[in-house]
Amino acid sequence: MDEKDLIKYFKSLGLEVHTSTKARGHQGFFMKNRIDISKNVPQNRVIPTLLHEFAHYIHSKLEKDINKTGGSLEILFLSQNPLIKEELIKVTHFVDENSLCIRLLEHKARIKDKIKSLEQIIKKDYPNFLRSKKFKEFDKYIRRSKAKYLLTYDRVKLISGFFGTREEIFTIETLEKDFPDMKPAFCAYIRLRSAIRKQSRISARINKYKKYYERPTELFARFVEGLYLDKEWTCALAPVSAKIFYNLLDTGHYQELKKVFQMAGLCDMTCESLCVY
Repeated sequence: MDEKDLIKYFKSLGLEVHTSTKARGHQGFFMKNRIDISKNVPQNRVIPTLLHEFAHYIHSKLEKDINKTGGSLEILFLSQNPLIKEELIKVTHFVDENSLCIRLLEHKARIKDKIKSLEQIIKKDYPNFLRSKKFKEFDKYIRRSKAKYLLTYDRVKLISGFFGTREEIFTIETLEKDFPDMKPAFCAYIRLRSAIRKQSRISARINKYKKYYERPTELFARFVEGLYLDKEWTCALAPVSAKIFYNLLDTGHYQELKKVFQMAGLCDMTCESLCVY
């Protein structure tokens, strides 16, 4: 399928198509009858991205405000089968490896190991230490120390003196140098608090990405994309969803998407010939 023919067909439907924008920081973007494809998208990714955004267009015709609500799989597939979401998540992981959050999960695992290591340092001097309980010995020390600001931030600048003429910078990396009287266990505790904050931020990012990738409109768009990239494998990953999809495609539920699939040669085999149920 030629991308020029695809774009020409999109425009015949009244869509604006732009292929030389930044697409709001994404590979592609759809909103209000306009499809933007980033100028930085590799050539082999142009058609899959066009199909992805066109799937959003089709979805927007079936359901209003999908950009706000994320849409509904029940409306897309006319089914409440819980297997559909499970299958489409598998397809999403195939189509976009970023959805697996591998780097973030690896980073989170490293932070978890660091937390355990810091706990061991603390327990050398305070064997009864528990993160879930107050560290009374530390609390007694820290209230008199400027290091207390590092319980909230990894780096602080304190300004004092007349007209703010004196500046002091403290970081969790230079605790031993900045506070030579501080016990190793206390230094470890401050770093532990920092690691816990990092762990929370990473978890929040993972949850944010998961929520985005599991929005019905995104699951559907990556399913359409997956059928173009590798129809056989996508059907194998999502046999129930594929059977429902192709039945609905044949009856016209997805409107102009059927024509696009014909142009892409994706209607030349029945789903049953590819999938095992």
